[in-house]
Amino acid sequence: MFDRITLVRRQDVPRAARIGTFMGGLLFGVALSCALLVAAGVPPEDLADELFTQVFLSSDGLAQTTAAAAPLILVGLCSALATRVRFWNIGIEGQLWFGAMGAMAVGIGDVGPGFLRLPLMLAFAGVAGAFWVALPLFLKVRYQVSETVLTLLLGNIAFLCVQHMLFGAWKDPATGFPVSPALDPLERLPLFGWGTVGLGTVLAVVIAAAAYLLIDRSRLGVYAAAVGLNPVTARAAGLPVTATVVTLVLLSGALAGLAGGVLVAGTEYRLTQFIGNNYTFSGIVIAFLARTHPLGVVVAAFGVGGMFTAGSSLKVFYSLSDAVVVLIQGIVLLSLLSAQFFSTYRITIQRRSAA
Repeated sequence: MFDRITLVRRQDVPRAARIGTFMGGLLFGVALSCALLVAAGVPPEDLADELFTQVFLSSDGLAQTTAAAAPLILVGLCSALATRVRFWNIGIEGQLWFGAMGAMAVGIGDVGPGFLRLPLMLAFAGVAGAFWVALPLFLKVRYQVSETVLTLLLGNIAFLCVQHMLFGAWKDPATGFPVSPALDPLERLPLFGWGTVGLGTVLAVVIAAAAYLLIDRSRLGVYAAAVGLNPVTARAAGLPVTATVVTLVLLSGALAGLAGGVLVAGTEYRLTQFIGNNYTFSGIVIAFLARTHPLGVVVAAFGVGGMFTAGSSLKVFYSLSDAVVVLIQGIVLLSLLSAQFFSTYRITIQRRSAA
């Protein structure tokens, strides 16, 4: 007598069940993350204060979270748009770095008149990000080369390009450190006087609203949904599969590049080696939490921004490393993936009869 375990895909999962499993996976991931923090030395009675009160209910913490959400919204949209057409963009950081370099090239080179400098920086950032995703997109569409490997490797090349510029032509002559010179005031995104919250956050939310109209209220969104479900069937039905994939992936790269422009023009005011670290993973987590819905990306990015704010506090007061934030994101993502797996498949155990 032997047992055979098989997986059977559920034909129809009720909406309530999908929501319930999603919330259950999210709560389990949060609970496991809290247990990890307690094991790392955070007192249990301080968890609520560190993870919620100081992050979302205090003025300084909320301002820091809101400012951090701006680039996170853009990288979340980047991952969401590419995922909708089954393009697995694992090189978000590379496109972000190229976007940051594009913005800095305009700023350092004093390109254009002063009143147009900032719009040109953001425009060049978006173009640079789209350019960096264009090569893996071409090889994917033309030769079916794995975009996962290509975007990942190009991300490493982009980082080396940043290193080359910071240790070379863009090294700050005043300090000699591998950082670029600071941007002039007219090349910075305006602040609202509430911490570091500024125009970058408004820009990110407006772009998310535009992405919602594009995905849910346009013909391109209908095409993208069909391509995401089954590109072979979509092509057989006469839909412009290649044009849809190219459009959304280039928009994806442009959004990642724009995130780099927002970081240098709205937060750092210069290019450093650490801009964009861990943004690939954060973008993937945000897109998954939002189920690739553009408006859901705003909410998810705000939550992940809270993780960043809490991580900064935990690092100072409890000597935890930056890797804790990435680890918590990984725990939540794996919990959600596991919950989705069990909501999608049913496990059956069949007992074989003796010969």
